[in-house]
Amino acid sequence: MIRQIEEEIPRLRRFARAMVRDATLADDLVQECLERALSRLHLWRPGTNLRAWLFTILRNLHINGVRRRQPVVDIDAEAQAAIGAAPGAQFVRMELRDLRRALALLPNEQREVVLLIGLEGISYNEAADILGISIGTVKSRLSRGRRALRLLMEGRDPGEDADS
Repeated sequence: MIRQIEEEIPRLRRFARAMVRDATLADDLVQECLERALSRLHLWRPGTNLRAWLFTILRNLHINGVRRRQPVVDIDAEAQAAIGAAPGAQFVRMELRDLRRALALLPNEQREVVLLIGLEGISYNEAADILGISIGTVKSRLSRGRRALRLLMEGRDPGEDADS
């Protein structure tokens, strides 16, 4: 069981980093998730989806942390690091920065689904379990989230009509 939990750590870290956009906070969040999972291992039902259980714990800890935390000004470290970088690296960094900013503009519900399915490769069923919603809702949020991301990356307002 412990081995299975250890195998999920890289996925948990990626999801946490994408949610909080800070490596240190993400690592703290994952550590808290693992601590909670191990201390409550007796609550996990064998035969159920361990990954979904862990991601649910991580997501709930994040939501609770957001509720407790005061707003923090985020300094764009990539913008500072890009000063003096090679032109090719600058382009990639700018695209990543733009994608990160576009993801941050998505409603939380859409961002979570896009990250779980797009970044982590979680199935629709697993995402539905993690988020406690139906598969239809997962598909709908993913579709709207992808459309909004595409428009944001094109420099357009996601609220505008796609046909105009």
